[in-house]
Amino acid sequence: MEGNLEAAIESLLNVEKQMRLAGDVSGTRKAVIDIIQLCYEARAWKTLNDQIVLLSKRRGQLKQAVTAMVQQAMQYIDETPDLEARIELIKTLNSVSAGKIYVEIERARLIKKLAKIREEQGQIAEAADLMQEVAVETFGAMAKTEKIAFILEQVRLCLDRQDYMRAQILSRKISSRVFDVDLSKEKKKPKEGDAVVEEAPADIPSLLELKRIYYELMIRYHSHNNDYLEISRSYKAIYEIPSVKEDPSQWIPVLRKICWYLVLSPHDPMQSSILNSTLEDKNLSEISHFRLLLKQLVTMEVIQWTSLWDTYRAEFENEKDMLGGPLGDKAAEDLRQRIIEHNILVVAKYYSRITIKRLAELLCLSLQDAEKHLSDMVVSKSLVAKIDRPMGIVCFQVAKDSNDVLNMWATNLEKLLDLVEKSCHQIHKETMVHKAALKV
Repeated sequence: MEGNLEAAIESLLNVEKQMRLAGDVSGTRKAVIDIIQLCYEARAWKTLNDQIVLLSKRRGQLKQAVTAMVQQAMQYIDETPDLEARIELIKTLNSVSAGKIYVEIERARLIKKLAKIREEQGQIAEAADLMQEVAVETFGAMAKTEKIAFILEQVRLCLDRQDYMRAQILSRKISSRVFDVDLSKEKKKPKEGDAVVEEAPADIPSLLELKRIYYELMIRYHSHNNDYLEISRSYKAIYEIPSVKEDPSQWIPVLRKICWYLVLSPHDPMQSSILNSTLEDKNLSEISHFRLLLKQLVTMEVIQWTSLWDTYRAEFENEKDMLGGPLGDKAAEDLRQRIIEHNILVVAKYYSRITIKRLAELLCLSLQDAEKHLSDMVVSKSLVAKIDRPMGIVCFQVAKDSNDVLNMWATNLEKLLDLVEKSCHQIHKETMVHKAALKV
């Protein structure tokens, strides 16, 4: 059987040589595929690997023949008898396709398969390193969804190995605007001379499914830095996906998370904008207690921390199903911090001057804690205030825009020059009157 196989391969190699030297593309391609198929049907995996390497290195080998050979051999990967033979075949095809731009897509798919095997073996670091070798964003012929899926897989492996810096760099290769494109409208007939974009394989998720995967990965990344506002924005993007918005069993948990992370986010214009847009959402009436929670933050009134915590503590502790982990003690401490910040902003709105003692009473804090929280907010430029420690008084000021400061300075300078001019006029007048009196 082995002798017959070798004789058949030898015969086909002669045919392949004749076709190759004659420049016959279809004939060379058929001869190459026949050799590969012969090895596969005989289940001679070692011979198959040897023939792939041999055929790729033959003098003046045609690109079309190498492409057809790699594509044909890739179909046999799942048919291999054991894991060792599978890895060997993938490595052989990988070495053959390395550095050849006409089989770059096939190489990317091979590396993805190998990385998956390494991950299943528990070698996450090696799998991540393998995936990072390929820069699919430069592949013009690869389908957009396949590119996105590949980059997301790179990001996921980096997060699994806790390489957050590289995960952030890779995630920036995907613009959030790419998920808003309507693919049905985007499909146009390619013009002459344009690169032909391949169809994505059947196992690649749709664009909306990729959008959800992308934002779930972003939630994992931002949870590492406790960036609550970005987590809230990611959940908001998931909430806007039509399949989620149509199913109450999906959107209610997501909306709850949006509310929690908005409450945990530090006060800034972006947070206020998302907070107000969330309050206008009609679906929020389905979870009325969360509506009340957000309403309290928008209303400029002092919130009593103890009563708020007693009301929402059970809800807070039950919020376990988080992509970045459940809300823990750190989040509870941050929630208290946000309520204190809200209360200080309320006091700053209604008072221009207040004693530190009274401020501490309103915030339900000790004098030292009240002063510390106020100082932190001044340093972060959330508000403008001055503390007179000997007198024990806090003076709140309205934050001034740089243009206003410049206009005020110009006005003051103008007034000063007017006064100087009037003074000069009065002095000159007095001098003239005095000289006239002397002459008389």
